[in-house]
Amino acid sequence: MQELIDRYIAAWNETDEGRRRELVRQLWAADGSYTDPLADVHGPDEIAALIGAAQQQFPGLAFTLGGPVDTNHRQARFTWHLGPAGGEPVVIGFDVVVLDDADRIAAVHGFLDKVPTAA
Repeated sequence: MQELIDRYIAAWNETDEGRRRELVRQLWAADGSYTDPLADVHGPDEIAALIGAAQQQFPGLAFTLGGPVDTNHRQARFTWHLGPAGGEPVVIGFDVVVLDDADRIAAVHGFLDKVPTAA
């Protein structure tokens, strides 16, 4: 599961649109979903587009794991950070990943713990 979550984080950091789409297609089931307080998307194309939009909103920032990945059965939970390399995270979130029987992501349930405030 750790390797899959590492690949998941890598997909969120992939800036090349073609490579990002391929990573998402490898990770998610064809009917997989991603839901957080700001988004509810389905299928690899919508998920890849959401990741691209997040990168445009926060240019130059990178996603990293915020701690260990906790797993049970076919699910994992973990905290992630979005921020500059070696700097304070701008956004902190918590995701739960649920796998299907083929070990592909069926669903991600995301929560936002820290978000930037408008100045």
